[in-house]
Amino acid sequence: MNLDFLRLRLSRIDTGMPWLALLALLTGLLAGTVIVAFRLLVEGAQGLFLPGGDPENYEALDVLWRFTLPVLGGFVLGLAYTALPAGMRGVGVVYVRERLLYHQGRLPLINGLVQFFGAALSIVAGHSVGREGPAVHLGATPGSLLAQYLTLPHNATRILTACGAAGAIGAAFNTPLAGVVFAMEVVLREYTIAGFLPVILASVSATAVSRLVYGDSPAFFVPHLDLAPVAELPWVFLAGIFLGALSVVFVRLLEWFTEVGRERPWWLRLTLAGLAVGAVAVFVPQVMGIGYDTVDAALAGELALGTLAGVTAAKLVATAAGVGLGLPGGLIGPTLVMGATAGGTLGLVVHAFYPGRIADPALYALLGMGAMMGAVLQAPLAALTALLELTGETGVILPGMLAIVAASLTASEAFAHRRSVFAVLMAARGLDYDEHPAAVALRQVGALSAIDRDFSALPQTVERAAAKAALACKPRWILVMERDVPQCLMPAVDLLTYLEAHPEADLIDLMEIPAQRLSVAPLDFQATLDDAWRRLRDSHVETLYVVRHNPTHIYGILTAQEMDRFPALPESTTNQR
Repeated sequence: MNLDFLRLRLSRIDTGMPWLALLALLTGLLAGTVIVAFRLLVEGAQGLFLPGGDPENYEALDVLWRFTLPVLGGFVLGLAYTALPAGMRGVGVVYVRERLLYHQGRLPLINGLVQFFGAALSIVAGHSVGREGPAVHLGATPGSLLAQYLTLPHNATRILTACGAAGAIGAAFNTPLAGVVFAMEVVLREYTIAGFLPVILASVSATAVSRLVYGDSPAFFVPHLDLAPVAELPWVFLAGIFLGALSVVFVRLLEWFTEVGRERPWWLRLTLAGLAVGAVAVFVPQVMGIGYDTVDAALAGELALGTLAGVTAAKLVATAAGVGLGLPGGLIGPTLVMGATAGGTLGLVVHAFYPGRIADPALYALLGMGAMMGAVLQAPLAALTALLELTGETGVILPGMLAIVAASLTASEAFAHRRSVFAVLMAARGLDYDEHPAAVALRQVGALSAIDRDFSALPQTVERAAAKAALACKPRWILVMERDVPQCLMPAVDLLTYLEAHPEADLIDLMEIPAQRLSVAPLDFQATLDDAWRRLRDSHVETLYVVRHNPTHIYGILTAQEMDRFPALPESTTNQR
């Protein structure tokens, strides 16, 4: 197949949908395979040394190992990070978002490998981190690499990166719908009908790969719970407020640890992270590892009030310390653990003081998961769909919506307009997270879809016969070349006028004849219209020529006048780059 044909089709997602769907399917299969391999590595390593071969059984380790294992793991990771060049250390959801915003979704393979083995070591060493954040990076990488290999337009690269992220979440949680919403709401941060279709396909295919290995059981065992009647909704609303406030405490503590570790060497930062987790695990071993066994126990109503409250506080501190100091693990899983134990705590407290007021105290553990996830990530729809898919119970939608909205509003509005945890972490790096709608719209369209191909390229000094041959094709523009490099753009009618007025001219210098000449600058053929606007602004030229190198091929022309058909970016937005 002609790759130029594919690139031209994919420069507008709606015109290249069949091809994008095929690439999305392949991306999902690759993402699902990577996630399965990651999970097999982690659980296989845990089964080698944890009592009973249970990958969650850190509680059975003696006190010395509960302290030593995270410290040793942090030290080893610190040495590895110290040896790595700075550009190879970027991992996780924040890194994926950064590459989407500032690098057109181009994810390097080496960072994916660092994420794969670094996150595996973090989890196996018992650090209080999750696998879903790393899974987003690991799933997005094959989608990005596939697009880079085919040198697709950047708008298609962004979509395939989001496809991989959606597939990763779907495969990790066995929640394909939540994977789609998470990719659009948190990673890509844009909603388009055309964008949804390939992301859905990728999530389905990745989840199918995971189910072939692990079956179709959800990540958590949710027993039958008595759902909240309408009269209980005020308690659900209060629970949401409580979880929203707790999410703010977590994010602020995470900010503090991030600032503490900023100027310290990596070996020290990650060793301190291990010390923090190890010290907490001496007293509360449930903080170690992913902690989904603790979630199952909270949902089953098997944990006492003191245990639930203790795990909540310990998990909050240990996760904030580990992630804030730079461990290559995720915070989505720990957020669910904190939500389950905090919600369970609240349910038991209300039940103790007001017996008969709530239908099932364990229900609040389930609602707490969604509320905490929605508030921390500021992704209410992703949290709600995850809650629905994890339970398979449509009756949870009503109380779940109320709890998630209450928590999200409490976190975002009641505490100085707190943004999502990923926005906070990006701001700590001096990066922007939210963008103007015009930038989002322009980034969805490749420059190839808007080019004017009605041009002929001629050398600066051209013979009359060659000029007439070029004009015989009735081009709109003449691209004036010197040593195969475009120098300016002129209307073809100006050359035609000159030839008719000077029939004696046999050798014509296109830079000397009377004509309008527009200044030009190159634009890579993978660029989006967002890139084109920025290139026009930064280069101070009137025209862009869209070009591919090695070998050189000029696809067409983009004039500033043509670009005026599209919405310009406000200056405050364009200057952020």
